[in-house]
Amino acid sequence: MSEENQSSDSLSYDVVIVGAGPSGLSAAIRLKQLSIKNGKDISVCVLEKGSEVGAHILSGAVIEPRALEELIPDWKEKGAPLTIPVTKDQFCLLTAKKAFTLPTPNPMKNKGNYIISLGNFCRWLADQAESLGIDIFAGFPAAQCLFDKDGAVKGIITSPRGLDKKGNKTESYQPGVEIYAKQTLFAEGSRGSLTEQIIDRFDLREACEHQTYGIGLKELWEVDPKKHKLGHVLHTVGWPLDNGTYGGSFLYHLENNQVALGFVVGLDYANPYLDPYEEFQRFKLHPKIRPLLEGGRRISYGARALNEGGFQSIPKLIFPGGSLVGCAAGFLNVPKIKGIHTAMKSGMLAAEGIFEAITKNIPNDYEGRLKASWVYQELRKTRNIRPGFRWGLYGGLLNAAIDTYLFLGRAPWTLRHGKPDHKALQKKDIANEITYPKPDGAVTFDLLSSVHISNTNHGENQPCHLCLKDPKIPIEMNLKNYDAPEQRYCPAGVYEIVTDGGKGPRLQINAQNCVHCKACDIKDPEQNIVWEVPQGGDGPNYPNM
Repeated sequence: MSEENQSSDSLSYDVVIVGAGPSGLSAAIRLKQLSIKNGKDISVCVLEKGSEVGAHILSGAVIEPRALEELIPDWKEKGAPLTIPVTKDQFCLLTAKKAFTLPTPNPMKNKGNYIISLGNFCRWLADQAESLGIDIFAGFPAAQCLFDKDGAVKGIITSPRGLDKKGNKTESYQPGVEIYAKQTLFAEGSRGSLTEQIIDRFDLREACEHQTYGIGLKELWEVDPKKHKLGHVLHTVGWPLDNGTYGGSFLYHLENNQVALGFVVGLDYANPYLDPYEEFQRFKLHPKIRPLLEGGRRISYGARALNEGGFQSIPKLIFPGGSLVGCAAGFLNVPKIKGIHTAMKSGMLAAEGIFEAITKNIPNDYEGRLKASWVYQELRKTRNIRPGFRWGLYGGLLNAAIDTYLFLGRAPWTLRHGKPDHKALQKKDIANEITYPKPDGAVTFDLLSSVHISNTNHGENQPCHLCLKDPKIPIEMNLKNYDAPEQRYCPAGVYEIVTDGGKGPRLQINAQNCVHCKACDIKDPEQNIVWEVPQGGDGPNYPNM
């Protein structure tokens, strides 16, 4: 451990949970519920890298309350922010000028579900956790894992503060805090930085497929009250994406004349000239969408990677000293376009396994509990739908219909995913360039103005949290072969090719723009970009995304 990462302070808990999202908070709550019920004293702390719980949380979101009802049966009486029941579902296929309403697929039907702000929901969960005596530390990113002499995880160390760009200590330097635990639960969300290290160290993907991802972009709008339809849900596929690119949109009508509008692009796309942000802006120009937004006001913007691998990509969940839960492991149900309920349940099951292991000194049976749960059955039933889109939009829709309605999710085969996302790009010489319309400032907007309303902030005088394994690769490989796709797949304008007075092109990293979506860590064709946690609390500050 280098000197600047050495800790002068340490804490000890029975369980430390990295990440205050729905899975991490549900695990913490379940642990305390079991402790109280059984008269045991289990100490729990939750670490959150955002400035507050919910600051880095972004999702559509429509929640299926199944797991919540199991965790907190009286959630209505306790004021959970589930107040907008879905009143109508609509599923459309878009062409450039028209929208064709299709039957809503069974997995996408939302009767009994609620439109929510996931950030607000996590803040409420945090209140429930703290009322049980759980310590939650926001603004404390877990930067490194700690290991015992046998190689088992024994806790984490938080990132130091007060280092300058070169890694030197400033007057405000504070070392990281070592937090020791009997069990460490990783609930970092999709493509968590420590989670990926743990997966590699313990070879947790040995018996499963690679994970595949999408990039989700979201805007929150306030629209004309005459156009607002409380509780309505719209999903679309098709335009503006081509037939070979997986993706689609969501549009949810919330309270206060607000709509959550989002666009998802599978990161296994092939064309290096594709720009997910620009596809999102172009989508808003469709005759089905633009009239709703005209005269409205855009409130916020954000982006986040999401797991799309599903059942085939669930890794081994237990390793010496800890477990993986939620989107860190990959429990999103892609056909449902939902993962909150499965993430919460995975956290609850992990908590039950950990509690038994600690109090009875027996092996953790979290994986056995998961395989016996509705989460496992739900993901297994929908396992063949996402990989079927390797045959294009129409082939994917046909496969989904056959798998859902003919085989009822019980087909005697399991489809495999294609190449890992970073290997899917075509060389620029055989790809078609894409021309995107200029922003109009009313419905569509330039990228930097969008980043501005994400409330993203990083102290400029700190080490760059976006690291290159080899500084030559961006020019010698990415620019040469793919016309520097990092300039386009990043939805925050972090990566820029610049020329310095005849010295030739170089990659400039505007790390202060980073919204922590993790697309660069996933899509970089040479896997040369490594995403690390910045100083505590830095990043986006989403109010209610």
